[in-house]
Amino acid sequence: MDNHVVIMAGGIGSRFWPMSTPECPKQFIDVMGCGRSLIQLTADRFDGVCPKENMWVVTSEKYINIVREQLPEMPESNILAEPCARNTAPCIAYACWKIKKKHPNANIVVTPSDALVIDTGEFRRVVEKALRFTNDSSAIVTLGIRPTRPETGYGYIAAGDQIMTDKEIFTVDAFKEKPDKETAERYLAEGNYFWNAGIFVWNVRTITSVMRVYAPGIAQIFDRIFPDFYTEKESETIKKLFPTCESISIDYAVMEKAQEIYVLPASFGWSDLGTWGALRGLLPQDKSGNATVGTDIRLYDSKNCIVHASEEKRVVVQGLDGYIIAEKDNTLLICKLEEEQRIKEFSK
Repeated sequence: MDNHVVIMAGGIGSRFWPMSTPECPKQFIDVMGCGRSLIQLTADRFDGVCPKENMWVVTSEKYINIVREQLPEMPESNILAEPCARNTAPCIAYACWKIKKKHPNANIVVTPSDALVIDTGEFRRVVEKALRFTNDSSAIVTLGIRPTRPETGYGYIAAGDQIMTDKEIFTVDAFKEKPDKETAERYLAEGNYFWNAGIFVWNVRTITSVMRVYAPGIAQIFDRIFPDFYTEKESETIKKLFPTCESISIDYAVMEKAQEIYVLPASFGWSDLGTWGALRGLLPQDKSGNATVGTDIRLYDSKNCIVHASEEKRVVVQGLDGYIIAEKDNTLLICKLEEEQRIKEFSK
């Protein structure tokens, strides 16, 4: 199989300010304090799924040098620069049309760059199973995460019938928006709803033909760009035509409309790390529920806090309950965890 991995890395991670900034968003930061940034961890977990020369990153023009620095083993020509942000459908089309030019039988995994996976062995097993399923079919597979709680911060996938040829794979009945608490509890009780991780698997023939049907405007733009891929005209043509794409997610453009969509439910310790609260839940905690990233962080009479201050020599916190304390580049945030939805507002 001619397997390829496309990593989407254009987001600005505004909910993780001040650690994440428009100059260096969270996918390029060692969020977990483990010595690897989120995009490096993403690339690492695909070791063995495809060779390094078949790995691609789509990112903003301004992050090209950071990607080059953090993923030096990836060919520079596989780092694709978006001239402007246009959501996930144009981002995915850019990579898939380019791959198709030289690899007309490519089998592709598309993944965000800023999620976390704990069990990378199980992750690879699931991804390889999905790739085998899409390799010689017109199926699109999305990975569904078995929910562990009634989460209101994720979209859900409703699974339908089990397919005859593989008991792990199901048809998709519907994609569901982020639910309220009551609906999330019902999804959990019903047992056939899974978190939408935004990880998709397809062969390049399938995605390009499906986009021609359901996102014809975007498909036509990339059909026009296609002859210039791998030529000296490529950069100029992308700069001219990419901004004319509609800004739309792949879910709205394709997933919710296409016919042959399947879900492969899985459990591999996934989190989209969307908030400080989510990060606190994944980091080791002391007996008072405090999580820290930094060299010398001392907490007294404090509980349920997250402290992220990897650039400071010493941080001392006393008497706080349920707070975010985060420092980066001479900016300090002290905010109640329950008010973290206001961080975008604070960062302006």
